[in-house]
Amino acid sequence: MNNIDIQKSHSIATYIRNTFNCEIPKIAVILGSGLGDFTKMVKIIKTIPYADIPNFPESHVEGHRGSLTIVEVANNKQALIMEGRFHYYEGYAPSDVVLPIVVFHLLGIKTLIVSNASGGINRDFESGDLMIIKDHINFTGNHPLIGKNDNNLGPRFLDQTECYSNELINHAKNVANKLDITPKEGVYIAVSGPTYETKAEIKAFAGMGADAVGMSTVYEVIMANYFKIKVLGISSITNLATGIATEHHDHAKIVGTASKISVVFSSWVKQIILEL
Repeated sequence: MNNIDIQKSHSIATYIRNTFNCEIPKIAVILGSGLGDFTKMVKIIKTIPYADIPNFPESHVEGHRGSLTIVEVANNKQALIMEGRFHYYEGYAPSDVVLPIVVFHLLGIKTLIVSNASGGINRDFESGDLMIIKDHINFTGNHPLIGKNDNNLGPRFLDQTECYSNELINHAKNVANKLDITPKEGVYIAVSGPTYETKAEIKAFAGMGADAVGMSTVYEVIMANYFKIKVLGISSITNLATGIATEHHDHAKIVGTASKISVVFSSWVKQIILEL
């Protein structure tokens, strides 16, 4: 079995290109929890619901709208926005989770900004912080590139020395400084979910060097690297991890924290795109 269904991806890319019927931007953004206000700050050009795209997955997570949208950020600068992503814990295979990234590659995307909500493991973090992802640990127990590889698409053994572009990280930090935002930096560890982690797991992850934990992102980043798409990753720390938090986890509270962070987070991402 091939690790990438390139025929299905081509079909989806053709549908999207024909439906948008305009030039596709070179920058894409995956709006995870925490960027809910982003589309309120930009001009919507055209939207395609995921449900209308043949053979495209659908997101069933609260707070994820589920649409592909071209927006004008400002000054004719446009971006392709994924409003909601797909998760391994929803029952999707890794190949389904990363299907949009394959399609992005076929559409000509060169830069990808990924966002997510995560639990803070680093004891210097607070709920409401923003963290630039400088590296990640794939602790999901699976991998999107498992299967027969087509060397015409990408390498069998993918180098991950710089999963997150140093150039984009420095750019994001410079923009943050202008906006008087002080982001953290750290390592993001991805688990399969859907349960929140145990105290013992968080203790183990801290020993592995993780600063924040979540249930998404790394598959998408791996696939983007496979296609040489430059990646910037940012986490909103919506809660403190198990054993560090003083209360039990509640998804509604986490969504609420993401909403509180959203205006600052969205303003930052908007300016990052403008100044690219």
